[in-house]
This record gives sequence, C-alpha cells and structure tokens, in this order.
Amino acid sequence: MAVASRSQSEVRSRRTLLNLLKQDGPQDATSLAKRLGVTAMAVRQHLYILQQDGLVGHRAEARPVGRPAKLWHLTAEADRLFPDAHADLTLSLIGSLRDALGESGLEKVLEMRAQSLIESYRQKLGRRSSLKGRLEALAAIRSEEGYMAATERDVDGTWWLLENHCPICTAARECQGLCSIEQRVFEAVLGDDVTVERTEHILNGARRCAYRIMPI
Repeated sequence: MAVASRSQSEVRSRRTLLNLLKQDGPQDATSLAKRLGVTAMAVRQHLYILQQDGLVGHRAEARPVGRPAKLWHLTAEADRLFPDAHADLTLSLIGSLRDALGESGLEKVLEMRAQSLIESYRQKLGRRSSLKGRLEALAAIRSEEGYMAATERDVDGTWWLLENHCPICTAARECQGLCSIEQRVFEAVLGDDVTVERTEHILNGARRCAYRIMPI
C-alpha cells in the first residue's frame, strides 16, 4: 500500500511540475523546488524521468556569477497532456463549413461566434467598474475554458492578459479566423477606455499568447 501511495505521489508531483512549466515557462530546478516545497535534488529526479519520457528538455542560461543555469522546459510531445478541445471534430466541422459555405460564409460564422462570445463574456463580467476587476474576471472565464489565463500588471500601469495554453490550437491552425476574433472580443468586453494588443502568439511559435492592455 505504501509503495502504491508513493507512486501516486510521484505521479502527482511530476504532473505539478509539468503544469508549472506550462503556466510559467522555463525554470531551473531550484525555483521549481521552492514552489513544491521539496529539495532541488528531488525535483531533478522527477525532471530526469520526464526527460526520459520525452516530455521535458533543458537549455543552459548564462548567469552573472557561477555556472550557467539549466532551465527546464516542455517539449512538443508534452502538448498531448493538455487539452485541445475536440480537435478532430472541430477540424471536421470547419472543413464542412468551408465546403458548404465558402470562405465568405465561414467568415460570417466566425462573426456570429465573436458576437456570441462578446454577449456571453459581458454577462459574466457584470457591472465591474475597475479594469482590474474586469480583467481578473475575464481571465477566470478563459481559464474555465482551458486557456490557463492569468493577469499581470507592470509598474507603469500596463496590464497583461496571459494565456498559457490554447485548447483550440489545432483548429486555429486550420482556421486562423478563430484567433483573429479574440482580440476584438477582448476589446469589446474590456471597454472603450483601453486598447488591446497581442504581443505573443502561440501560432507564431511563442510559448503563450500575451495581450497588452493599455488604459487610454
């Protein structure tokens, strides 16, 4: 029983490491150990096993003092562990819509989706007056939808909406209009007092999608 329990604990620890690397990007073993409350050696043992499974890799990063740090990151193989919402079905539907309606018809469908999202998000955001409140509520909604979203604020007052996973990535590669409507949706629900700019894009090879939110 103790062996089984220990094995389950190890699986949970490795899954937590994968989630941390997905959420926050490359990190060294010491930083990961602090977040897990264990030793760096214990984290390295987990990482080496994950590396053998092809789920993580590492690269060296120079530091001002001492040896270069070994930064661990997820591999493309790890993508399968994070949901891509009904990818096969979605691809099939996109293909059917394109065949039946043509590109212009597909664009109309995307426009309808954009309006539907705007209405849904506005309802869920309610009457929050502050940008902070609206952004945090939007991030919570997007996280529920699988985007692993979070907010950050720079010292100059710039806000960020960060999405560390794209649950529709396969479909978005086939139909990039799915991505193009998102910025417009965010602008509509966050209000006329802000501008929204996407600065990082998963489809362009970035680790995450990042949106800069600037008060006007």
